[in-house]
Amino acid sequence: MVNFAKLQQEFQDYDTERENLVKKSRDVLKLSKQVIYAVHRDELENAATLVKQMEQERKELDKIATHDAKMAYEGSYKIAIQEYVEAILYYGFVRTGTLPDLKVLAEHYILGLADLPGELVRRAVFLAGKGKVEEVVKIRDEIDAIYGQLLKFDFRDNEIRRKVDGIKYDLRKMEDLVLDLKLKGR
Repeated sequence: MVNFAKLQQEFQDYDTERENLVKKSRDVLKLSKQVIYAVHRDELENAATLVKQMEQERKELDKIATHDAKMAYEGSYKIAIQEYVEAILYYGFVRTGTLPDLKVLAEHYILGLADLPGELVRRAVFLAGKGKVEEVVKIRDEIDAIYGQLLKFDFRDNEIRRKVDGIKYDLRKMEDLVLDLKLKGR
């Protein structure tokens, strides 16, 4: 005989954990945005502190997500992790000039990576205003490398494909900016 009480309890348990996931996702998302904002203002010490807080919140979020395999694909979790990836990559690139590898689902990593060029373009414009042409060129080269690597994939997911296509426009902006800086430097 069907145990409806057990089925109902499973649905209630999932819903309760999903609510916890949504709340914790907001915490990770908020800290991700704060990290990016701090890096944009060259407040790397503050960003480092925020990264530590964000890492702790992410651990708690991941613990909630282990309740059910479907949780990793819940919208709030997916968005929080892709923003987390973007923030860590941006912070890592500005601090060390490299992009760190992260232990997240490949899809979440790609989504965060595909958002990174937008932040890098903002940084490049800021640096161009300070006359730091070499750093602007390095950012252009990094965006070009990201785009080149992502073109090797065969993405079936529309969201990823759309974001990767967006990188092309960020790259074009960077190429125009570098050309403009080099022409003015003559």
